Amino acid sequence: MRGLITYMVLGGGLGFAAALQPGPLQAFLVSRAVATGWKRTIPVCFAPLLSDGPIALLAVLVLGQVPLVAQHALRACGGLLLVYLAVRAVRQPDQPARGPAAPTTPRTVVEAALVNLLNPNPYIAWALVMGPAVVSAWSRHPFYAVVFVAVFYLTMLAANVGIVLLAGTAHLLEARAQRRLVIASAVLLGALGVALLLSGVRGLAGANPSLTLGVSSGP
Repeated sequence: MRGLITYMVLGGGLGFAAALQPGPLQAFLVSRAVATGWKRTIPVCFAPLLSDGPIALLAVLVLGQVPLVAQHALRACGGLLLVYLAVRAVRQPDQPARGPAAPTTPRTVVEAALVNLLNPNPYIAWALVMGPAVVSAWSRHPFYAVVFVAVFYLTMLAANVGIVLLAGTAHLLEARAQRRLVIASAVLLGALGVALLLSGVRGLAGANPSLTLGVSSGP
């Protein structure tokens, strides 16, 4: 039960942080909500369900074939990536609010999914963060992996819907509120990144006892 709760917390935290991190999909959701209203924009929140499937399947299949040591190394790299994203989010200057969507902006769920499919960020996330977590959860129990992915997407979709409702009813979030949300997600990303980094390092130390500091390899 403790392991299941751990993966639920990890999935929820990653999903929440993913929804609040500035990116193409988030900018599109806000601009569409302002231009056409939240009712027409909410369906677009579900675009990742269409685009992430092939990416996730490819990442999990490939990661399932690599040695355990490599999986631990990827998990540690994923932790470093989250810490880097957290630091970058805190240090980036405030961005001005975006106006209505340009005519070339995708206007359907399928078009938004294609944009997300061509975006390198989901591939990096699944290769370094989500993929290793799913493989690790599956090795403990397949149900853990299913719950982890389900909680991740449910949380991310719910947060996306919340962003659309706020943008659609209040036109645009105030710059100060936007900044606070970004900082909150950055703190969460940093904490999750440190946790994944430590987990990966412990895994590497366990797979390679010689890496463990303070333990002699002699008799």
